[in-house]
Amino acid sequence: MSSSETELSRDAYERLQAELEDLTTRGRVDVAQRIEAARALGDLSENGDYHAAKDDQGKMEARIRQLKAMLDKAVIKQGGGTEGDITIGSVVEIRYEGDDDTERYLLGSIEERHEEHAVMSPGSPLGQALMGHVAGDTVEYEAPGGSLKVEIVSVS
Repeated sequence: MSSSETELSRDAYERLQAELEDLTTRGRVDVAQRIEAARALGDLSENGDYHAAKDDQGKMEARIRQLKAMLDKAVIKQGGGTEGDITIGSVVEIRYEGDDDTERYLLGSIEERHEEHAVMSPGSPLGQALMGHVAGDTVEYEAPGGSLKVEIVSVS
C-alpha cells in the first residue's frame, strides 16, 4: 500500500460514499438556502447568520474534497488473511505485559469510526506489529517510551 492510499473496510467505504452523496446533494442545497435567507436580512457585514452559513459551507466543501480524495485512492480490505488473522477491519482485544486489563481496538483508518471500539491505525507501531498475527500470540513493538509486549487475547 502506498502512503497516499487509504485502506478501508467495505462497510466504511459504503458509509463514506453515502456521506459524500448526502453532502453534494442535500448538504449543498441546505447551505445555499441558509445563505440566501441570511442575505435577505440585509447588511451582510454584521449578519451573523450569513457568516455562520458561509463558514458551514466552507467546512462542508472541505469535507467533500477530503472524501473525494480518500475514496479515489481507497483500497478495500476485508477478510484478506486466513481465518483468525488480524487484518484491516479486525476487532482485536489485547493485554499489555504485566497488566490484568484488556483493551479492544478496531484496526483501520480513522474513518472506520465505531461506537463500541477505539480505532487503531494499521500504520501505527502497534498496528504494524499486530498485522497477520492470531489470538494467543504475543508481539513486541517499539513505542516512543521503549519496547512493549502485548498478548493478543481475541480477534473478531
